[in-house]
Parts: sequence; structure tokens; C-alpha cells
Amino acid sequence: VQLQASGGGLVQAGGSLRLSCVASGRTFSMYDMGWFRQAPGKGREFVAGIRWSGSTTFSDSVKGRFTISRDNAKNTVYLQMNSLKPEDTAVYYCAAKEFRRNNYDTWGRGTLVTVSS
Repeated sequence: VQLQASGGGLVQAGGSLRLSCVASGRTFSMYDMGWFRQAPGKGREFVAGIRWSGSTTFSDSVKGRFTISRDNAKNTVYLQMNSLKPEDTAVYYCAAKEFRRNNYDTWGRGTLVTVSS
């Protein structure tokens, strides 16, 4: 599977953005999908994940502000980001793994999100 993320941009604090990630391939529904981010000078961190079953997980830093969803008919996963904060500024990456695997092993190019104060 190949991944293409989009939707990043510049937004003021308190605003919203929706990221999209389109996957190629015919078995998208059997993949767990995730969003990660990397802020300037920091390591990559997990943001949110959605399993093939639809169950979701979030990092504590975004819980209650971000939601993740998927549309298997469109091979797309979304990250809805609300109440954005300057500390959410980062390059956001979409990732995938087959549901039987433990670690994400397929990555898309990142999309930059900048939140101004």
C-alpha cells in the first residue's frame, strides 16, 4: 500500500483542520491506520490510530480535540483536528500496517500543520 496525505496548512490557535490520507491497494479495510507527527527539533510521536475494526486510540495530548475516522469505500483515513494549539505545529504523517502486524511499516509523506498564536 502507498499513502498520500494532504490537508495541512496555516491556522490560528483555536481553529480546525482536517487531514486526509488516501491509500492505494485493494485491501485497505484490513489495515490499521495511524497519524503521527514530528515537531521541529523533536522525535516522531503517535497522535491517533484507527484499527481495521474501527476502534480508535489517541495520545493524551490530543484526546478530546482530535478525531480519527476512515472511509473504506474511498480508501481514506481522516484526522479532524479541533481547538488547535501552537504546540500542535508539526509535520503530520499517515501510517499503515496490516492488522496482524505489531508496528506501522508503511509511511506517507508528511503534511505540515502550523498553528499560530
